[in-house]
Amino acid sequence: MKVACINFSETGLFAPIFNDFIQQKEELKNFYYRYPTLDVFQDQITEKSKHSVNREALVNVLESQYAQVSKVEELVEKNIKSLGNQKTFTLTTGHQLNIFTGPLYFHFKIITVINACNQLKAKYPDYNFVPIYWMASEDHDLDEIRSVHVEGKKYKWNTEQMGAVGRMKTDGLDELAKEIAGEKSIFYHAYSKSENLADAVREYVNRFYGEYGLVVLDADHAALKSEFKDIIKEDILYNKPNQLVEKQSGRLDEMGYKTQTYPREINFFYLKEGIRERIVKEDNVYKVLETDLQFSEEEIRAEIENHPDRFSPNVILRPVYQEAILPNLSYTGGPAEVAYWMQLTPIFEHFKIPFPIQLPRNFGMIIPNKIGHKIKKLKLRELDLFTERELLKKQITKKITAQKLNLNEERQQLKLLLSEIKQYAGDIDTTLSQMTEAETEKISNSIDKIEKKMMAAEKRKHSDKMRQIDEIKDFLFPGNGLQERKANFLPFYKSDDKFIKKLMKAFDPFNLQFYIMRWDG
Repeated sequence: MKVACINFSETGLFAPIFNDFIQQKEELKNFYYRYPTLDVFQDQITEKSKHSVNREALVNVLESQYAQVSKVEELVEKNIKSLGNQKTFTLTTGHQLNIFTGPLYFHFKIITVINACNQLKAKYPDYNFVPIYWMASEDHDLDEIRSVHVEGKKYKWNTEQMGAVGRMKTDGLDELAKEIAGEKSIFYHAYSKSENLADAVREYVNRFYGEYGLVVLDADHAALKSEFKDIIKEDILYNKPNQLVEKQSGRLDEMGYKTQTYPREINFFYLKEGIRERIVKEDNVYKVLETDLQFSEEEIRAEIENHPDRFSPNVILRPVYQEAILPNLSYTGGPAEVAYWMQLTPIFEHFKIPFPIQLPRNFGMIIPNKIGHKIKKLKLRELDLFTERELLKKQITKKITAQKLNLNEERQQLKLLLSEIKQYAGDIDTTLSQMTEAETEKISNSIDKIEKKMMAAEKRKHSDKMRQIDEIKDFLFPGNGLQERKANFLPFYKSDDKFIKKLMKAFDPFNLQFYIMRWDG
């Protein structure tokens, strides 16, 4: 792929807090500690080495989960075993269990951590670096994952299951896979052989990225939750994280940044088969919403001690859970994730867990030959692609037409003339001055209408070019959003079985810019 990069701020599509993070604004530095460069990882390694994690439990859980996988790559097995070594560290990304991988940026996240591990190994050969995909298997918002857009068509998984999505049976997904990808596809194999969605996602992600050593972790496991019991108790019984995050969020609000997420007094859900519901405290009783379940303080303590796997952290404490059980150095997410992690630094300080480096995922758009030809014909620059559609059409029309399309000079001349008329009229009667102002406004509006109609008529003369702009915009910004957030990777992968390898080569995890990739597909 031929690659061009532009700054995030130039696209006009990213929030101020993310742009300021990328530009290393001084006032934000206390909210994330280390900016993501290769050089700072040595300090992160030193700090994380002092934080004890149960590596034996982690390895055992991963080995048991991978026992369900059809074919485990040698590098994956090696990486899992190496996690028992004190010199092995992880780089983690996470994502929901969207059917058929969901939007393109799912792959961009994974590629970022794989490439980052490779670069770190080259710089720090005495250490091992393992890329981790943390499955958001405990999420319960089915609507966020049940649909996928492939080549402009929306497909939906029709199921009425409830509770954590990772535990849901894959019934119906095999038939959907036949329709979307074919009976011989990786997806059909994964959905038809797996008992639940978490197992299916591990299966197909391993097929795509196992050769690169990616390890897929489902942290919905009693042995891992046991390592988190003390933090579960402190949140549910004493509500300390809520206080810390509210204070930190207030600081960001005062600086003019939009808060991404909001803590609760209790930041855990109660998790069992078919349910994942919030825990609240009312009149000294702990209740599970939408159920009849309730606990006294003594009972909730016993429940945490005996069944920690029944307590599922929300967005505030999931990152803390991740860092408590992994020998992790960095987390890779999108703009919203980078922003909400900044709200969490006081929790990490409180629990004496090192705060990971925030390494944003790679961002990009893919331009196939058919779209590239249209861009070339219109002589568009990379930055022009981000111009609003109608404004771009105006700019192109003005560039190619021989006609005069603005009436600025005439407008100015009329303004001077009407100003003189206003003076004459006012000298006769002051009420005529007001009337002249009103008539001037009407004339100005009429000129605007004439100018718009001139532009519209000229656009019609160049309808082919206007249509080309629409085709470019529809492909790169489907639904007026970024391609990476809407389009699925399947059409690219079907056309080019080396598509993932090409993405791996195109992206640099430490070049924090927006990628525009010309794909010969």
